[in-house]
Amino acid sequence: MTERKVAIVTGSATGVGAAACILLAERGCNVVVNYTRSKTEAEETAETCRSKGAEAITFQADVSDDDACQAMAAAAVEEWGRIDYLINNAARTKFNPYPKLDGVSKDDFLNIYAVNVVGAYQMVRAVEPHMRKQGAGAIVNDSSIGGVTGIGSSIPYAASKAALNLMAKSLAHVLAPEIRINTVVPGMIQTRWLRGGMGDEQYEAMLESTRQQLPLKDVATAEDIAETLVFFLESPGARLVTGETLIVDSGIHIGQLPPYSSGEEY
Repeated sequence: MTERKVAIVTGSATGVGAAACILLAERGCNVVVNYTRSKTEAEETAETCRSKGAEAITFQADVSDDDACQAMAAAAVEEWGRIDYLINNAARTKFNPYPKLDGVSKDDFLNIYAVNVVGAYQMVRAVEPHMRKQGAGAIVNDSSIGGVTGIGSSIPYAASKAALNLMAKSLAHVLAPEIRINTVVPGMIQTRWLRGGMGDEQYEAMLESTRQQLPLKDVATAEDIAETLVFFLESPGARLVTGETLIVDSGIHIGQLPPYSSGEEY
């Protein structure tokens, strides 16, 4: 068994997942880079991790497939003999305007929930016995502000993230005392995934509009969210934290000051 800690990061070929893999590698972890279709990007992320002095393997798996989740956990154990950390980052959506209720179907709901909720659960179940056996482990879910505010890329996506947030609280009860589980709730993130879903023009317009609305006037990068995810995994300050949901959104969830609070006439 390796003395280096081992992390599995789902959906980690690009974006937040890739940033988390690289950060963990910099901090001395070996990593499993998971992907479904982006093999080239996954290999590039793994190579970057190796350049940081870590060992890394890529693993193709759709987390909605329970057998694939079990196989990915088994691959980590076979390679290094342990699993210390899991980041549930893989996600699926369908971009659809909220008023267009006919724009999402039963199958859309089931497909989104299959990855965002069931997939996360299956990954927890796959790593749990290995973490329990070694006496310690930490899990963190990468959620979305949509699961708090109800506003996101589509109604089923926001609903799935709300389910993910609550599921972590339920799991915190049964995974303790050996395993901690927490959730990070990002607001808008500057990622290729979001740009691809919205298109360049709409993405840039939304980025600037969002920036102006944020109390902190700063839109998160993938690296910003990765830092918060990794904090929950290994920071001494998170040692006694489980079942927590942390919003990282530059303050958008607190809303705008009402006129009387800002000194304006009303």
